[in-house]
Amino acid sequence: MKNHLKNAVLIALGAFIFAFGLNYFTIANKLSEGGFTGIALLLNYIFGLSPSIMILLLNIPLFIIGWIKLGRNSMIYTIYGTLLVSLFLWLTEDFQLPLNDLLLAALFAGVSIGVGLGIIFRSGGTTGGVDIIARLAFKYFGISMGRTMFSFDAVVISLSAIYIGIEKAMYTLVAVFVGARVIDFVQEGAYAAKAATIISDHAPEIASKIMKEMDRGATLLKGKGGYTGSEKEVLYCVVSRNELTRLKSIVHSIDKRAFVVVNDVHDVLGEGFEKD
Repeated sequence: MKNHLKNAVLIALGAFIFAFGLNYFTIANKLSEGGFTGIALLLNYIFGLSPSIMILLLNIPLFIIGWIKLGRNSMIYTIYGTLLVSLFLWLTEDFQLPLNDLLLAALFAGVSIGVGLGIIFRSGGTTGGVDIIARLAFKYFGISMGRTMFSFDAVVISLSAIYIGIEKAMYTLVAVFVGARVIDFVQEGAYAAKAATIISDHAPEIASKIMKEMDRGATLLKGKGGYTGSEKEVLYCVVSRNELTRLKSIVHSIDKRAFVVVNDVHDVLGEGFEKD
């Protein structure tokens, strides 16, 4: 229950940020969006229909189909998130910031919408629309969700270009691209660390020094040289970014010929790192 309550609060926060960004930057500067949100905005620009109402009406048939085909549990957060987006769109519809610089508007629209959706997705929710269609297409036809969502977004933005013009459609693509990157950043977690894979004939000695001097765990894996065929121990260790230089120094002090590969890792959980 505590976990559900936490998710509900976070989805509400994400829905507010998403709705505010949509009104404050996207609608204020007559930009568009992908998915059902883009359809709702296009109907608003052409006929003056409220985006908050149209997003809800467009999703109702999908709610019914999704409830039947995808199950109740998978749809509860989706319905909750979509209802909140519609509510906050209505409450913030008077908050708009027309800008002379469309690039600036597109960037801020992408960031705000990306942060909002990222929080919603990270909490297990969605905003309905194309997400439900993509899940149904994957379940019954084996079409990847990414391909379905990209295709739908491309069609909606192309249709929007007829009304808002090619230039604003291009700025919309900038906003969508920035939003997608921000969503990934929020979902993966702002905290990033470094994972080091170390191949050395002195791996146990290096591991011991890392644990003693850096207070970091290290895992020894069994490996085999592809060329020599000799057995080797491979050391795997995760450290924070500011500890990487110290780690390299320890490795170099013991084995100057050690082979070290460093990768970015995200959302690290466990002792010594942030917990979700």
